[in-house]
Amino acid sequence: MPASNQPLNPVPAVRPHSLLQQFLLRGHRDEPVPVWIIFPVIYAFVLLTHLPLLRLPYYWDEAGYYIPAAYDYFRTGSLVPYSTLTNAHPPLPAIYLAAWWKVSGFTPVVTRLATCLIAAFALTAVFALVRRLMNTTVAVATTLLTAIYPVWFAQSTLAQADIYAAAGTMWALVYALDELPSERRGWIAAVWFSVAALSKETAIVMPLTLAAWHVWETQRKPSQASGHWRTAMQFTLPALPLCGWYAYHFHKTGYIFGNPQFVRYNAVLTLHMARFFLALAQRLMQVTLYMNLFVPILCMVAAMFLPALRQADGSKRPRVSWNVQAQIGILLLVNLLFYSLAGGAVLARYLLPLYPLILLLCVSTWRRRVEQWPWIVALSTVAFLAGLFVNPPYRFTPEDNLTYRSLIVMQQQAIAQVIRRAPGGTVLTAWPATDELRRPELGYVRKPVHVVAIDDFSLPQIEAASQLHNYDAALVFATKYQLTNTLNWSHFGDEEWNKEYFGYHYDLPPALIARLLQGNVVWLARTRGLWTAVLLFNRPQTAGLPRSADSFHTYAVAGTARRTQTFQPALSR
Repeated sequence: MPASNQPLNPVPAVRPHSLLQQFLLRGHRDEPVPVWIIFPVIYAFVLLTHLPLLRLPYYWDEAGYYIPAAYDYFRTGSLVPYSTLTNAHPPLPAIYLAAWWKVSGFTPVVTRLATCLIAAFALTAVFALVRRLMNTTVAVATTLLTAIYPVWFAQSTLAQADIYAAAGTMWALVYALDELPSERRGWIAAVWFSVAALSKETAIVMPLTLAAWHVWETQRKPSQASGHWRTAMQFTLPALPLCGWYAYHFHKTGYIFGNPQFVRYNAVLTLHMARFFLALAQRLMQVTLYMNLFVPILCMVAAMFLPALRQADGSKRPRVSWNVQAQIGILLLVNLLFYSLAGGAVLARYLLPLYPLILLLCVSTWRRRVEQWPWIVALSTVAFLAGLFVNPPYRFTPEDNLTYRSLIVMQQQAIAQVIRRAPGGTVLTAWPATDELRRPELGYVRKPVHVVAIDDFSLPQIEAASQLHNYDAALVFATKYQLTNTLNWSHFGDEEWNKEYFGYHYDLPPALIARLLQGNVVWLARTRGLWTAVLLFNRPQTAGLPRSADSFHTYAVAGTARRTQTFQPALSR
């Protein structure tokens, strides 16, 4: 064709499916789709997958601390909770929830929706981080696996501080994980690290670890020393608002880090060498095997024996840079060591920000070395979905998969039986049922129920309760997930060590409790590893008698009923 007949701006042919690809990739990973487009998609996914959980009443530590703390702020504006034991947790989650309740009303649904919003915000950060380090394809796979990983999935509707701190931390890492962040990115990361630390104090470990990393880099790279010193200073600054909160808490309560029992359990009793190694073994399991995490990790290890695949231009498929991998490695190591030394209960939710980093390394390795790597993503998806519904053969906390829903439903049914069969009576029980019965705002009862509290349902506690006759019914339940005798290999150490350092105990079966207390089991429900029962006692002379105002607070003076118990100790919040 003559040149004069050619179009001045020729338009290349576009395959039908490439329009969507161009929309997603925008031609280059430096020109990504804005997060304001990604975020509502992720929020819709989180919301739809959690619909059956949105109307559940409050559970466990959210019922024991986080909701009462937010409710106190909602009613009176007090940043320091007064209706529950203060443990110096920063107030940002309480402020956030109270703002939602002010606009939409104080209901569990509003709380769950607000928490799902935070979970989606955190997942958007995961997407943004992985896309910056790799590409959109790896980001989509990593975000999906993070969203359905059982621990992350369960925490996405629970109003506990960990998901809030994880959101702040992940957004900080979007700007912080680099060989040397620019001054602007360093300041943005410092702001997000401050948000994370004001959501939960232990989140300060992340920026301080990266600050130490950049101090070390000043020795390795003298030519960039000034930049690394600047970044180290920026990542140290989030400690200032946290110190400001502790100063305010001390001014209001006389305690810096919370009530003495909380500090003793979480920071004093943990300083034993045997306890440290037992906790470290559990922490290592939580980042390698826990809730089927071993599936993607084993696939990653196997893929590392394969050569890197070649791209169309002959170059090897990219990896996460060695510098960023080293930073991720040091973050994993420091967090494992820190949470083995601090925090009385070895809860997996404390490690929430680590799981996206682990999955990032897994997915990037698969894509680099395995041609059919989407099949590994599918396999890991199936494994995580199974972990949501199938309990593992080792000790775990019910809030780490959907077992917590079964427990809540059993508690609801049991409390309904108590109210129907012993109206106006006093109920013998243990935490968290003590709070569920006496706090209508938690969603289990319409008006407070008189309670007599014990620590748990072990033999010593039941024997002590048998000497009392000031209760008309008992709500008893498995205060920890119970393994069969064939699974004792997973107890992580000697039984006596576990009792001493982690508060483990054995709850008596409901029939034996009834016999020792001279009552009758009138209702019983079981699920794998857990049970709940209602007992009635033939004591008509006490039922319906007027109680003094102090009887509402029997639980608070019943020894250590709020100090240790259950799946994990309450003061580990």
